[in-house]
Formats: sequence, C-alpha cells, structure tokens
Amino acid sequence: MSRQKTERMQELVKLLNKAGKAYYQDAEEIMSNYEYDRLYDELKGLEEDLGIVLSDSPTVNVGYEVLSELPKERHERPMLSLDKTKDVEELKSFLGDQKAVLSWKLDGLTIVLTYRDGRLSKAVTRGNGEVGEVITNNAKVFKNIPLRINYTKELVLRGEAVIGYKDFEKINEKIEEAEARYKNPRNLCSGSVRQLNNEITAQRNVRFYAFSLVQAEDVDFHNSRAFQLEWLKEQGFETVEFCTVTKDTVEQEVIKFSEKIVENDFPSDGLVLVYDDIAYGHSLGQTSKFPRDSYAFKWADEIRETELVEIEWSPSRTGLINPVAIFKTVELEGTTVSRASVHNISILEELELGVGDTIEVYKANMIIPQIADNLTRSGVKDIPESCPVCGGQTEVKKVSNAKALYCTNPECQAKHVKAFALFVSRDALNIEGLSEATLEKFISRGYIREFADIFHLDRYADDIMSMEGFGEKSFKNLIASVDKARTATLPRVIYALGIAGIGLANAKAICKAFGSDVQKMIHATAEELSAVNGVGEVLAKAFTEYFQEASHVERLERLLAELTIPVEKEDERQIFAGMNFVVTGRVEHFSGRGEVKELIESMGGKVTGSVTSRTNYLINNDVDSTSSKNKKANELGIPVISEEQFLTMIEKAK
Repeated sequence: MSRQKTERMQELVKLLNKAGKAYYQDAEEIMSNYEYDRLYDELKGLEEDLGIVLSDSPTVNVGYEVLSELPKERHERPMLSLDKTKDVEELKSFLGDQKAVLSWKLDGLTIVLTYRDGRLSKAVTRGNGEVGEVITNNAKVFKNIPLRINYTKELVLRGEAVIGYKDFEKINEKIEEAEARYKNPRNLCSGSVRQLNNEITAQRNVRFYAFSLVQAEDVDFHNSRAFQLEWLKEQGFETVEFCTVTKDTVEQEVIKFSEKIVENDFPSDGLVLVYDDIAYGHSLGQTSKFPRDSYAFKWADEIRETELVEIEWSPSRTGLINPVAIFKTVELEGTTVSRASVHNISILEELELGVGDTIEVYKANMIIPQIADNLTRSGVKDIPESCPVCGGQTEVKKVSNAKALYCTNPECQAKHVKAFALFVSRDALNIEGLSEATLEKFISRGYIREFADIFHLDRYADDIMSMEGFGEKSFKNLIASVDKARTATLPRVIYALGIAGIGLANAKAICKAFGSDVQKMIHATAEELSAVNGVGEVLAKAFTEYFQEASHVERLERLLAELTIPVEKEDERQIFAGMNFVVTGRVEHFSGRGEVKELIESMGGKVTGSVTSRTNYLINNDVDSTSSKNKKANELGIPVISEEQFLTMIEKAK
C-alpha cells in the first residue's frame, strides 16, 4: 500500500508541475482550476501521510525559472506563496483573537514597485519568487500607476497587474487565429506586462492594484496593515478592495465578497487574509514556502450533478470547430447554466464525454462554467465529419499537443465573419448590436448563413435571449435595429456586399451612372463600368467578376426582397455645388456623420477628410474646440460652423 501511495505521489507531482508550467510559462491551460486544486490537496494528504516530500513537489517549490529576454533581478525579500483553504472555519481558527485585513486575491501578475525621490524607480515581476524580471518601462504605461508621489524616501510595495474581462474580450476579438487567442485575462496580462516594447503594453489597458507595503522609512503606520493600505491610497495608488475582520465577522465578509464576483470586471481567484498587527505577523516567521501571517481563501466550488444532453460543435472564423457541452439546466452560484466549453477533442476524450452521461459541473472562480468530472464515461462518439455551418468536410488536426476539429471548406460562412461585419457596419446597413463576436456566435449556431438571414433572427428569439450577454431588452433592441435597416439606400446595399475595392463613394457613382437600376448594374460590362467616373478598369473587373457568380446574384435578390429601397432623387437644390465640406465631432440631428455626408452630396457638395485651402466649411458642433482641424481652419480663414448653422443654410435655400 505504501509503495502504491509513493507511486501516486510521484504521478501527482509530475501532473501538477506539467500543468503549472503550461499555465504560468506557456500561457496554456491543460487542466481546470478545480482539477488542479483537487490533485494538489490529494498530494498534500499523501505527503502528510507518508512523511515524504519530493524535492520537485509543487507544495514546496515557489515557482518556475524565468524564461524571457528581460533583465533579471533578485528580490531583496523572497516572495512566497500563501497557504490556502476553502473552509471559512479554518480562517476563524487562523484569526483567533487577532484582527486581520481581508482583500481580493487578484488573478494577474504580481509586481514589486520601488520609488525613490518621489519617482517610480523600478518595477520587477514576481518571477519564481527569488528572481524576477525588470519591467520598469512597461510599468510606467500602466493605466493607473502614479509616476510621482509625495513621499520622497524609498518606498517598496507589492501589487497585482491585471487586465479586465471587457478589455480581454476586445483584445481577443482582434486576433484572427483562434489558436493565438489568449485563454484567460491572466495569460494576456502576463504577456502584456513582459513585452519588450512598452507601446504594446500601453495598448492593453493594464491596471495595478497595491496589496502590500514592504518598506517606507519614518512613517508611523500604527502597527496596522489596514493603515498602510490607506496611506498608499493617499500616495495615489489604487489598492485592492479590503476590509478588517475578526473571527466573528469574517464569514459575513466572505459572503459579501462572493456576491460581488459576478459584477467584477477584474479577474480574481479568491481572497487573502493577513493579520493587521504587523509586528505580530512578523514574529511568526515563515515556512520554506508560506508566510505564517497570512492565508489564501479559495471559493469552495459549488458542484451540481446533471445530464449531458448534446455536444454542440461551434465553428469559428479560422475553421476551428470547438465542442460545447450542452446539459440539463442547473443553478450555479445564483445563475442558471446549461452549457460549458470543452475547448478541444483531447479534453473531450480525456473526460470520455458521451450524450446521456452524468456529469458534474461548476463555475471556475465562480464565473466560467466548466465540467469537473464525468461520472459515467460512456465515451466520445460521432465527431462530425461535416461542418455544421456549411456542410464541408472536417479534419482532425493536432495543434499545440491537443487534437482539434477543423472545417476544410474555404468558403465556409463561419470563415467570413468580417464580410458580415462589413454588411452591418455604419456605412453599410448600420445594424447596431451585431459585433464580430456576436456574429460569430450566430453563424456558428446556424442562425445566419447569408445576408438575408439577418432579417429573420426573430426565428431564434428564445435561443438568443438565453445566450450569455443577451436578454429580452438587448434582443428587442437588436430586432429594432434590424427592422430599421430594412429601409436602405441602394449605394449602401452595394457597398455592404463587400465587393473588392468598391467603397461607398464608388457604389454611389455606379448607382448614379446606371439610374439605380439593379439589373443594368449587375449585367454591365467591364467597359461600361470603366467609363463611370472614379471606377476604372481594376474596380470594373472586380465588380463584373463578383456578379458572374450566380450564387452572388441569387443572394442579392434574396437580400433585396427583405429591403425597401426608396427611389433616390437628386435634390433639386444644388446649393452646395462646387463646395467642399469637412465634418468632424459628434452630430445631434443625424444618425451619424455619414448621413450628413449623404445630404451634402445630394445637394451637389463634396465631403473630404481633412481641412485644406480648398475647404469651404468645417462642420463641428464644438466651434471653439482646439482640435487640429479647428486650428487648421482658423489658420486658413475657413468658417467653422455648427450643425445648427449648417441646417439654417439649408433652410434659407428653400
């Protein structure tokens, strides 16, 4: 039995070290938080039972070696991990008669800041606890960090650099390749903080939250951690949210923190409890890994047993088809949950997931639904041989040591999300509420296969309203925007098709040249189109080749059947003939600057992007603005008029 336990202990050390390396160094997640914690606790139990601790055990090693090109520096004081628990009773026992500070345990990258003469002098990452990386230039562009403070003696403090969920989603949306997207905000933050070019860091909206003061000479902190944090606030630092607790109040405060998680934009993986009495805490010393004055509290995962109903296969713009577990609805952490991403085929096979299996689900860090375990393990069946969106052939590939499913059809609609994004953009059909991320979800679920389908999203009302990020109100707003888009000008429709090189101005010129006759336009020869002012041979060829595809013509016909195209008449009042306008800033009487541009052009004028000597008017509601365009207009003696003045010009011309 002892030998079996030893072998199991060795196996656990190997598994946990592999998972830890993947998470902290390679920005990959090969094991859920729940599974890691479960195995870690099992390992600790075996070590206590056997009285053996292996040299490479994660229970005694603080971290891994630093692997970047950034300069390295040894910390004056080692940065240890915290002992942890999921039991509030342990926190009460730890507190005894002491008062303590309770705060968020943020899930980002720990940074040590040093200030000298009131200026930020140095910033070093935690690294492996002994040696960190110098990221001073990057820290200077964190969104909320003070570069100068009132205190002029040496100040050393610790805090967490984090990237919020909203910024995380925005940054990931811009990354074309699904495999290149960051798995979670912590991985993104780690990569952002450790950039060699701090311009990239500046674009990532990294924020810093102080959680511990290490050194500050000649300041009376009244022997209180809470006082230190308040003092740091006075110096201009944002600190982690915190409160003071005793054994009688800690449980109540833990509950209060837990209720805030769903509203927080920042990632956290628990709470930290540290004795408020600084001298008492220091007197306790530390173990080889843990300080004895503090404790980490991790949420006891609420686990629900349910039945796996379906494996939904969700295609993305890169062709990757992700498996999503659909299960009978359960309530977790106060919300109803019915789906969880499985990420890839390797995880699917590891869990041996089959429809009808009894599974256990939970929310990682009380936010992200995940599968904890499969109790019946019937096995993986029916990996689709055809793409659920386009019907094209699929292929299993190995990427980053994990098996994943891909659609091989280059024409798959899921791969053309940007074409749909152009279609709904402001200068095209102007449909609000359909971001690229939302379009990708709708396309992957089969709600949208071509442009005309966007006008029938009401068929999927119940499904959409049950999706994360959607509710009845947002769905109604989306449908209202779709209905509004049913009335559109023909140039906007032509531009919305995404024909190579055809912008809105070209589309207007073509529509005008052919009298807005769709049939004449789509059957026009390249020679006829080349004769249109501003089109030329290259664009004429792209236009004619587009409509040589019968499927494109059919899709346009189906789209036009959904739309009302008012007959556009050139405004008889060509009061702006030969005049050039520039429009800048926000407008109040129009849906956008594009509508102002259309009105000016319908009255014979032209709208350009920059102020030059040929500009007649700059329209800007903030006429006294010191913007570059206003300055240029004033230098050239060009009138800067408000929207109201512009509308008055039109009224007077009636």
